[in-house]
Amino acid sequence: MAAELPDEATGRAPGRGRLNGRRVLVVGAGTRATADPDAPIGNGRAIATLAAREGAMVACADRDEAAALATAELVVAGGGSAEVLVGDVAHAEDCAALVAGAEARLGTLDGLVLNVGIGQGIRLEGTSVEDWDATFAVNVRAHFLVCQAALPDLADGASVVFISSIAGITPGSQIPAYDTSKAALGGLCRHVANEGARRGIRANVVAPGLIDTPIGRAASAGRPSRDRTPVPLRRQGTAWEIAYATVFLLSDEASYITGQTLVVDGGLTALR
Repeated sequence: MAAELPDEATGRAPGRGRLNGRRVLVVGAGTRATADPDAPIGNGRAIATLAAREGAMVACADRDEAAALATAELVVAGGGSAEVLVGDVAHAEDCAALVAGAEARLGTLDGLVLNVGIGQGIRLEGTSVEDWDATFAVNVRAHFLVCQAALPDLADGASVVFISSIAGITPGSQIPAYDTSKAALGGLCRHVANEGARRGIRANVVAPGLIDTPIGRAASAGRPSRDRTPVPLRRQGTAWEIAYATVFLLSDEASYITGQTLVVDGGLTALR
């Protein structure tokens, strides 16, 4: 199947200069470590790598330093420029520190990508207060805090992209805290878009469906029926396809798009 995919979907397409000169912070730029020798790239790493390939200077932020370094090495190997920042967005103080660190390394930011999320608990009866609070701390509070720190100093015309999930649109994960927190990102996005509009700052959401990433494969291992989901396009997506949607929203190609959710799910939510 992979051989039939376009070069963009497999990460082989060359850059086109769509983000030349931009300075972009990607929060959650690492890829989950796995023992799978054929592990695919994760969304955050693909986004950071593609942004750099398209001409951006990238700050790769992650709580896992090794994962962030591996992403930066991939960027540099491709001829790009990358800085590494380490912080855990579950800790409120780290959110502002990541923004300050990116600004210190790169200068005024033109782009911000928030690609962090967890899911704890199972169904209503199996979700504790601690599960709920921990999920919201990472999936919503962190996004609020990073935007709060970044928005005043973002360049005019900058772009913010939240990486959410179709779980925020339709039920299915069986993790109520995850579904609800992902839905909440739409509201936060619209608020950021509204506050930033006078300065031409845009904010949008990318909502991936079933994507073949290390986290996706781990989810399938725990719920084998996931791989049998009848996606209309008859396959799972790739992290590169999420990256291209994100780079589009970061670029001037999306200069009149704000407050929107771009669903990248092979037609799953619209056609099933």
